[in-house]
Formats: sequence, structure tokens, C-alpha cells
Amino acid sequence: MSSFGALAHIRFLVSKKMHVKRVKMGHAGTLDPLATGVLILCTGKATKQIETLQLHDKEYTATLQLGATTPSFDREHTVDMTYPTRHITREQIEKVLASFVGEIQQVPPAYSAVMVDGHRAYKLARKGGEVELKAKPVRIDEIELTSFDPTTMQMSIRVVCGKGTYIRSLARDIGYALGSGAFLTALCRTRLGDVRIEDCQTFDTFPQWLDEQLVGENSQIVK
Repeated sequence: MSSFGALAHIRFLVSKKMHVKRVKMGHAGTLDPLATGVLILCTGKATKQIETLQLHDKEYTATLQLGATTPSFDREHTVDMTYPTRHITREQIEKVLASFVGEIQQVPPAYSAVMVDGHRAYKLARKGGEVELKAKPVRIDEIELTSFDPTTMQMSIRVVCGKGTYIRSLARDIGYALGSGAFLTALCRTRLGDVRIEDCQTFDTFPQWLDEQLVGENSQIVK
């Protein structure tokens, strides 16, 4: 499910609750279709906060498969290249991860929502077109290795980063820095600003939560 797909469903439910045709709603930062986690939706006057919310730092947990790459840098596409991994050690991974902390230059994935000549990059890529994206500065505040399995060559990380950072691109770059390849097998946004995943409603529990809310005279949902 895309972020817009999730938004459209929630907007439908809220509009029905408010007895209006269509409430104003937007999200504060897209999640990749295969990613899970925090997606902040703003309605009504709160949509004015979206740009500010997008500037807040974000925290992710991610699992990487070492030794291979895919065109999208995740499981959306199948493996297109394989690389050696026997030389990779935990100590080497720790050293490589430390090199990514701070301001870095990052090339966004071709399969992303970045605009290229007025078109979304992923639409051009899916049509088989050449997509050349330029590196842009992003900020990595923290990056921590949380697990590494030398048998399966899978590793998990926790990342705190600034606006515009692609964890898929980070996975690709980590693989190259290790003299191999890497792609994401799982990604979860655990925090956006002060909003943590444990503060959120899930997509499946939202309808029940909404049913329990009161609708005020000024057509606002109030607890």
C-alpha cells in the first residue's frame, strides 16, 4: 500500500464520520510501499503543520541483505547482481557505519518520487527509461548496528536522520562501502519528530478508534 492509498482510506472513514463529502487531509512524509511504521496524517487546520513536521528528524529500523542488489534497492524488484561476502566481518560493518554519520552526499533511488523533468522518477524507471539522479546532501545523526548474522549475511540497523534521507540508498551505499552489495528486506519508521510508533493507531485499529471519538459542534473530532 502506498502512503496516498493509506491516506485515501483514512480520509474516507473520517469524512463519513464527519458527515461531509471530503475532509481536507495530507500526510507529513511518504513511506515506501514496502515500509511500515509512522505515517502522520493531518486534517483541517492541522494541514498547515505538514511542512514543519516534514523537517523533523526521523528514526528507522532496517534489515539489509548483504551480497546482492536490486534495481529498487529493496524487495520490490528481484536481485539483479550478486557480490562476494566472505570478507565481511562485524568489525568491518561497525567501521563502515560510522563513516556515514554526519552530512553526506546521497543519490536517491531511481524508483522514488523524486521529480525528473516534471515526472516522478519511479514512473520513468518503470517504463524502462534512463533515470539519472544527482547526489544531494542529507544528514545522518545516528546509525547503530543492532544485529549481524554472518551465516545469512543479514544485518539490522537503527538510523536517526534528517529530511530527504533514503534508507534504501543508504543500504546500497553501505553494501558498496563493504566491497559487496546490499538491499533492504525490511524497513520501519519508528519515529517522526516526537511521534513514536507506540503512540500511533494501526491501519486496522483506526476504524474502531474513530468510532469511539466524539464529533463536536464545530465539526472537529474531539477526545
